Amino acid sequence: MTKSSKRTILVVDDEADIREILCYNLEEEGYKVVSIDDGEKALEFLKQNQVDLILLDLMLPGIPGLELCKLMKKQPAMESIPIIMITARSSETDVIVGLELGADDYITKPFSPKEVLARIKAIFRRLDEKRGSEEVKELKFDGLQMDLSRHEVRVEGRETHLTTTEFRILQCLMTRLGHVFTRDELIDFALGKDISVVDRTIDVHITNLRKKIGRYGACIESIRAVGYRFKDAMPSSVKMPSQMVL
Repeated sequence: MTKSSKRTILVVDDEADIREILCYNLEEEGYKVVSIDDGEKALEFLKQNQVDLILLDLMLPGIPGLELCKLMKKQPAMESIPIIMITARSSETDVIVGLELGADDYITKPFSPKEVLARIKAIFRRLDEKRGSEEVKELKFDGLQMDLSRHEVRVEGRETHLTTTEFRILQCLMTRLGHVFTRDELIDFALGKDISVVDRTIDVHITNLRKKIGRYGACIESIRAVGYRFKDAMPSSVKMPSQMVL
């Protein structure tokens, strides 16, 4: 049995022909596929079933795609499920909003089934690398810890939930503290080579990441016209967490 045959993909799109094309190609690759045409029905399905990835159209009856994405990211049982947005909208604004809500990637209609499969495989490949890596299992900077084998991030001992892409970006930055990574390097590491994204994609993920890791967000420094780096020392302007008095 192949790895793909063990994975379930949920296709949420109100266009029957799109669902048919996606289901056919995904099943040919060995994936188990569930197809739903309504955002509200999709949410109810997710409350009772587990899936490994969601292909989510933005224009949906019931609950619109962006709202569904937002609701999922608020629920612990769903927030870590990778989401690839599929939309007829081509404006950068719609893509940015989706990424800000926690989606991992996007594809615009009309699309090639091969492109969809490539994006899916890229996400699953990143997940496999996290779970199966025999190299460094943990990255740590002061009270910020990354457990690569368990795909967990803790800030001052408390777990914080990152999307697959946010996790990969933080992993890349923390592997070489102080090193400046270009946006292209971060995209290659987090999303995969030969993946085309809008210019602001990494910036949006960085903004979300900074918010989620608390005071350590100040360590992620933007280098004008180049990229980003994770500082090798905490900025002096950042307050230390209050200490418990015994």
